[in-house]
Amino acid sequence: MELGLFFSMLGFLWVAAITPGPNNMLLTTSGANFGFFRSLWLMVGIMLGMQSILLLVAFGVGGLITVYPALHLFLKIAGSLYLLWLAWKIATSAYEKLETGAPPPKPIRLYQGWLLQFLNPKAWLMGLGAVASFSLAGAAYNHSIAGISLGMFMVNLVSGIIWLGFGTVIGRLLRSRRAWYTFNIAMGILTAACVLLIWH
Repeated sequence: MELGLFFSMLGFLWVAAITPGPNNMLLTTSGANFGFFRSLWLMVGIMLGMQSILLLVAFGVGGLITVYPALHLFLKIAGSLYLLWLAWKIATSAYEKLETGAPPPKPIRLYQGWLLQFLNPKAWLMGLGAVASFSLAGAAYNHSIAGISLGMFMVNLVSGIIWLGFGTVIGRLLRSRRAWYTFNIAMGILTAACVLLIWH
């Protein structure tokens, strides 16, 4: 893959990765509620899920979605329902005093972050867009997919750290029960609002 094409692809992937969406809302919420390091497994799970989606799209499943539009509709419905469930869990999460030594409830686990991507239409669109726009034909195809995979890893790592850091800073401000509930309700509403982006 030529350097110019690689940088163009990075621009596309960066916009897709850094803009608000289900993953970034979850990372922000997790960073605020559990801290940066306890949320890293969620970020790793999301990154592994994104790589899985990319490889599935690159080597066949993307074709199924274009041939069978009902499969895309199923993904949108399942993803919307899952996001609404997550939004409810976030908005109603119990108050935890962050200054105490008692460990808070467990954050979202690696496998949950990974599985979420299969129900995340934004992840599928990111993978489909990247493969359709930046893969090369013929013998260079596999090399271009490796380049896209590297680019996706880079942008997801940087944007994930940014959103996690953002959430962690917010978490330090959540010292009162009222601030905690206000933040979680707001993040729950924003997560639910991501459903509108799926159907836009």
